[in-house]
Amino acid sequence: MIFPSPRRWLVPFLAFALHCPAEEAELVAIRQRVVEATRQLGDQAGLPEEADTFLRIPAKGRWLTPAEAKAGFAKAPAMIEKVRWWKIGLDPAKLQHALREPASVVSGGALAALAGLDGAARSLELAREAGDFLIWAQEQGGRGGFPFPAARGGKSKAFLAADRQLDRAAREGRSERMIEHGWVVDDLQDGGLQFDNGEAGVAMLELYQATGEGKYLDSARKAADWAITRPIVANWNYNSFSVHLLAQAYAATGEQKYLSAATSKARLGVIPGQLTEGPRAGRWVDRHNAKPAYHYIMLRALAALAVVLPAGDPARPEVMRCLQLGLRARNADFTGPGAANKDKAMEALVLVNRTWAHDPALLRETLSADALDALGKLVSEQFRRGVSPLGPREWALFLALAVERQ
Repeated sequence: MIFPSPRRWLVPFLAFALHCPAEEAELVAIRQRVVEATRQLGDQAGLPEEADTFLRIPAKGRWLTPAEAKAGFAKAPAMIEKVRWWKIGLDPAKLQHALREPASVVSGGALAALAGLDGAARSLELAREAGDFLIWAQEQGGRGGFPFPAARGGKSKAFLAADRQLDRAAREGRSERMIEHGWVVDDLQDGGLQFDNGEAGVAMLELYQATGEGKYLDSARKAADWAITRPIVANWNYNSFSVHLLAQAYAATGEQKYLSAATSKARLGVIPGQLTEGPRAGRWVDRHNAKPAYHYIMLRALAALAVVLPAGDPARPEVMRCLQLGLRARNADFTGPGAANKDKAMEALVLVNRTWAHDPALLRETLSADALDALGKLVSEQFRRGVSPLGPREWALFLALAVERQ
């Protein structure tokens, strides 16, 4: 039996998990359902619902030099200005863009400024502008989390999913609960709002780091506090967006509530879905989350959590096992058929290679150094050919690393 979506087979067991004091009992129930789902999927377990497509790594590719990398963000402000649609006061019911887009601009500008890249001054101005727009949208939503436009007729997968949710709310008479000022503020426990909330919340933390302006930290706190209240859902990658934000919020504030929530959400809502044996060990069992982009989104969250978990925390070995198994499962692609994903793989690989630079054995065993080297060659050569190889956030992360590389 092939499962088109993970939502159907874990919801009854996951929906209230974080609110149940017997977390271990809930974890047992979740694992039992995963075992059954794995059995039913058979040889489809861990197989992406769409076939992987690979970009070949250039055989003679080479990383940008530090000088090239420092100049690599210089054209970003002009490119961002051409696509800048975010404006305070716009009608979200007519908006065909998700908040993850300006969030990437915020992150890119903030990270470029922190790294001292060329073009950083104007990029930071644009990041502030996009950040202020995100705060306005957050306030319009009125729930603390970052909302989603209640627009109809969008063609992207995110907007098609939102259409289905809006239809469901109308059928069930829950439209008033779901929409505020033209923004979707309640996903009816589907979990989809965690995506943009996680991306925008992390962007606010990075903008605070670059500017020191308290309003951005306040915004990130609201997003993280909202994330704490979210129930675990059946889509593992949705949960991971909250894990990522909460881990970063703990790093920024030191508040234990964020670390506790991040750990619990990872243990219940991310780790159990990973295959631990067989030819696809390290991938996530359902075919949706077996896709490369979601794979690295979840690894990013686990790496961010591992960064902040104390060495003696009882959850740390479990998090590290899952992270390392996941890295081995997909990093081999980069030294074989090529890159099946660039943006989220770059983000996860930069984080892993920075964090465990002191542990070359881990990087070697998980192929993380080799995978990052291959991906760096690919995006460097694409840039030299005049292609914009990554989104603003991932590009700034890569350039900052390349500047340091000697």
